[in-house]
Amino acid sequence: MHSQQVTAEQPASDRGERDSTAGGVPGALRSPASGADRAPLTFDVIIAGCGPTGAMLAAELRLHDVRVLVLEKETEPASFVRIVGLHVRSLELMAMRGLLDRILRHGRQRPAGGFFAAIPKAAPKGLDSAYAYLLGVPQPVIVHLLEEHAIERGAQVRRGCAVAGFEQDDEGVTVELADGERLRSRYLVGCDGGRSTVRKLLGVGFPGEPSRTETLMGEMEVGVPQEEIAAKVTEIRETQQRFWLRPFGEGVYSVVVPAAGVADRAEPPTLKDFQQQLRTIAGTDFGVHSPRWMSRFGDATRLAERYRVGRVLLAGDAAHIHPPIGGQGLNLGVQDAFNLGWKLAAQIRGWAPDTLLDTYQAERHPVAEDVLDNTRAQMELLSTEPGPQAVRRLLTELMDFDEVNRHLIEKITAIGIRYDFGEGPDLLGRRLHDIDVKQGHLYGLLHHGRGLLLDRTERLTVGGWSDRVDYLADPTAVLDVPCVLLRPDGHVAWIGDDQQDLDDHLSRWFGKSAN
Repeated sequence: MHSQQVTAEQPASDRGERDSTAGGVPGALRSPASGADRAPLTFDVIIAGCGPTGAMLAAELRLHDVRVLVLEKETEPASFVRIVGLHVRSLELMAMRGLLDRILRHGRQRPAGGFFAAIPKAAPKGLDSAYAYLLGVPQPVIVHLLEEHAIERGAQVRRGCAVAGFEQDDEGVTVELADGERLRSRYLVGCDGGRSTVRKLLGVGFPGEPSRTETLMGEMEVGVPQEEIAAKVTEIRETQQRFWLRPFGEGVYSVVVPAAGVADRAEPPTLKDFQQQLRTIAGTDFGVHSPRWMSRFGDATRLAERYRVGRVLLAGDAAHIHPPIGGQGLNLGVQDAFNLGWKLAAQIRGWAPDTLLDTYQAERHPVAEDVLDNTRAQMELLSTEPGPQAVRRLLTELMDFDEVNRHLIEKITAIGIRYDFGEGPDLLGRRLHDIDVKQGHLYGLLHHGRGLLLDRTERLTVGGWSDRVDYLADPTAVLDVPCVLLRPDGHVAWIGDDQQDLDDHLSRWFGKSAN
């Protein structure tokens, strides 16, 4: 059932929308026959999909008073309990928005190691983060918490609403729902998963490789003692990493086993499929019964050719899919949302520099490319063939070198990302970890999604950008540089101590001064 549509006053035009074809192709913009055919311009942004990416993006937009509607085709949240992991960078982002304490209550912490191709190596010492661990959280819980956060911020969420079509023109996007209802917004963002309707309707290519192998995953009860299971799993995992049975509590086990082949993902596997594959791999089906849920995942790897066409954008699985090895998928989507949210809000609020929204693809597309590459590599290392097994043994030896292990951990957890902001110190373009400042912790100052100037010289000012950028003078801050300008996503946009140089970079990222 659809929730009641809430209308808002007609928004005034803003200079942030002076070029609706930027980042798109001219032929992709279609204009209705007349203004009378268009639904009222009710929302600033409509988001298709209320998974972690869509919910996080909605909350980020609401920090800047952007009117947001989230459309979710499912009438109810998923009922099955699949555990997902929040990596270091995602935990940092949650801390930046004051969400981490709420999420920690529902998760289980484990060491930040053993991620890359499941090679059992501990994380290197001194990992550059106050949140150097993995947090396992039931997927329905993290989705609920992020949706709740978005609603608390003022976003509207309507379930049972599927996008059936849309048209965009030089003023906005008209979205048609499956029941024929038409809605109007300035922008549309597809966060609707790997089979994204928005991406398909937009005509954006999704090149890559289809699944070559599949893995069955589920939760079910077993009929043999835990000691017997543990011994068998240890034996098999010496050569087969896509296999485990892990206790989940109350006699229930998480079961992962290679599938017999590649099937239609729209059809979930049966208990018989699990039993057959367990007997094939382990010689026993462990007496599995009474499944709570069952699913399959493949190693398909695809990346959208572009993240934006005019007023329609893509984020999360709608923009990229890859095998779940390393647990990067949910994290990659949430980080997309953090990158896009403040930029899209700036465009709508009218202060965005000309190319700001284009930096979303420029920054996030290469990150996704890297994730796709490292998951391809990890899947090869999971092969039971002699060649990949030899490479796996070699890499296991190389990971005893701290530099190798640290590089791979920083890659998987996304704390090694450095956006290209031009020449400068190594810190430029990287995220700044949560350092101590005189008001407590740095991330506590970023809850409102604004920029921040951290001034150790006490001589600089944000001047006419004070409506978009906060200021903290703190000569005691533990930094190796005099001053840093942080974007709302925590990445270092400028380093220095010269006011004119700072003003130039404030203009680059936060538009014209209000003075």
